Amino acid sequence: MGAVLKPGDIIVFESTVYPGATEEICVPVLERKSGLAYNHDFFCGYSPERINPGDKKHRLTSICKVTSGSTPEVAALVDSLYASIITAGTYRAESIRVAEAAKVIENTQRDLNIALINELAIIFNRMGIDTEAVLEAAGTKWNFLPFRPGLVGGHCIGVDPYYLTHKAEAIGYRPEVILAGRRLNDGMGAYVAEQLVKAMLKGRIQVNGARVLVMGLTFKENCPDLRNTRVVDVIAELEAYGIDVDVYDPWVDAQDARREYGLELIDVVPAHTYDGVMVAVAHDMFRDRGMSLFDACVKPVHVVYDLKGILPREAGALRL
Repeated sequence: MGAVLKPGDIIVFESTVYPGATEEICVPVLERKSGLAYNHDFFCGYSPERINPGDKKHRLTSICKVTSGSTPEVAALVDSLYASIITAGTYRAESIRVAEAAKVIENTQRDLNIALINELAIIFNRMGIDTEAVLEAAGTKWNFLPFRPGLVGGHCIGVDPYYLTHKAEAIGYRPEVILAGRRLNDGMGAYVAEQLVKAMLKGRIQVNGARVLVMGLTFKENCPDLRNTRVVDVIAELEAYGIDVDVYDPWVDAQDARREYGLELIDVVPAHTYDGVMVAVAHDMFRDRGMSLFDACVKPVHVVYDLKGILPREAGALRL
């Protein structure tokens, strides 16, 4: 961009970054490449993207857009530009750094909330209490937040908190809560794989050489996005036990799975083959088929781990 900048231009950044990155990292590069002076010859804005992959309701125009600019005049111009297409309205932050910080804490907050529920699920599992039943009961209070346990992947929630902690450490502060949540969430893949293996052992199923079907590879339901999917942690842990793992996900392009993770997906689920099944992603196509899909593919003695809670409770599947 620096090579094509001309006087009067405004560059608007939308990528999620730590507070200060736009003006501390990007602007000096633009100045060096263009030979122009910041806030004299050219200007910057920052308006973080809030796209939610697979979400048909919350689209670009229907999500409030945070805007900002490097001067009050540029901030007003950037805001009016977005306001011309954003039907949900805009929010003009007081500075680029404030807008950057607002974006990065959106996903950090969500990461920590899920980490709390994941930790509660581990505790309740040891106590023999159904986590979903607990959350349903707690959810009757008007201000209880409806988070659910699970794997935390993707290109936002599992990544953005590290931007903030990196900056915090650079200015001499060691974050405690944020990093604790990250460690817990990053360890959930190994935890659920271990729970499946324990259930197989209790059922007297030979683990080494067993066959397990992992259903779903994407980082979230009903989208083909594989970025930073933590399902691969489950697969790797199961394989470490000597289990033969098949992965089935009709949403995923087989070449993408092969290129990104070296995984070969199956196109058809074979009948009466598996000692265990791990429901890793809650695709609607899995929900719609329900127990019929599992009944057709498992051996008489088997274990089903319903990580996403898509099966009725009476089905008897393990849950997180």
